[in-house]
Amino acid sequence: MPWGLKRYYGTGSLHFITWSCYRRKPLLGNPARRDLVLAVLELMRVRYRFAVIGYVVMPEHVHLLISEPLIGDPSKIIQAVKLSVSRRLAIGGEFSGRFWQSRFYDFNVWAQQKEVEKLKYMHRNPVVRGLVASPEDWRWSSYRSYAYGEAGLVRINDWTWWEDKIRRSAGRRLGGCWRPASSQPPGTIQC
Repeated sequence: MPWGLKRYYGTGSLHFITWSCYRRKPLLGNPARRDLVLAVLELMRVRYRFAVIGYVVMPEHVHLLISEPLIGDPSKIIQAVKLSVSRRLAIGGEFSGRFWQSRFYDFNVWAQQKEVEKLKYMHRNPVVRGLVASPEDWRWSSYRSYAYGEAGLVRINDWTWWEDKIRRSAGRRLGGCWRPASSQPPGTIQC
């Protein structure tokens, strides 16, 4: 972990995470590699059950704003994404050697104001860097999901796994019974 950086897990807060390509080289400079990062991120979102609030994949780094996962912790998620992307590129013969810089930066987001700030920062990043004229022109960010409701390679703000956890937890308090999702009429309880 970088010196002086303390990670706080298990707090229920959001995490603004940044990691870089090895020596900040633009190893994500082509669209297929950025697509691969997003496809792997979506796989890990489902596997580790966390919500992606926002993201941007830049040519030499990645920013994420995520919830805490139901399985594991943010370190496990980043490790899994990095490892999976690296292996897929190596197996495909597209890259050999070190792809990612060691470690990552994790900032706990405690307030909604900070959440909005981080989303704006991510979505403006490609514009500030001169890659595009407008945020909607960079398809490797969550901007279009927010601005136009478009589905991308990664589902944004999908909290169904959290709702299931709450339902099941409430069911345990009711002696093993729970109300199923909207598939049943209100008041229906299954045991």
